[in-house]
Amino acid sequence: MSEAYVKVTLKKSILDPQGGAVEKALRQMGHPVEAVRVGKYLEVTLTDGLSRAEQEAALEEICGKVLSNPVIEEYAFSLEERL
Repeated sequence: MSEAYVKVTLKKSILDPQGGAVEKALRQMGHPVEAVRVGKYLEVTLTDGLSRAEQEAALEEICGKVLSNPVIEEYAFSLEERL
């Protein structure tokens, strides 16, 4: 069984009002913050019996069609074998 760790973030060219609000709050609290971007973190457990290539292909489809909006978001994932 494999565990996938997925990070979805807004593209750099897209305004992040939620990140801006967090940044402002942190600055008002006195924290030395330069910038904040807010995104999503997901853990996905894949079923057994898939090759590494099949797992990566499945994750590309999952991320590109379900977990992210490719118009405004980008994603990255890593795979680890669970024992």
